[in-house]
Amino acid sequence: MIFAAITVRVHRVLEQLGTACSMEEVVTLCPELTWNQVFLAIDYLSRSGQVQVTLDGDRAYRVQAYHDVAVATSPAAPVPL
Repeated sequence: MIFAAITVRVHRVLEQLGTACSMEEVVTLCPELTWNQVFLAIDYLSRSGQVQVTLDGDRAYRVQAYHDVAVATSPAAPVPL
């Protein structure tokens, strides 16, 4: 798999899950990926602001996707280009 496809796969899994989970859970949810591929994707997604990585009280890393907030526009409002 190419890196872009791997990052999209990991991000989608995290978005669908909707809650924080351990990195090991992400590996389990993406059985076609290696642990290293998941780690590199999470590193990239974290650095680009698409996921949040935290360290819990048990010293385990937890990962959660940020969700985009849709902006409601009225039909009369101009559409941004």
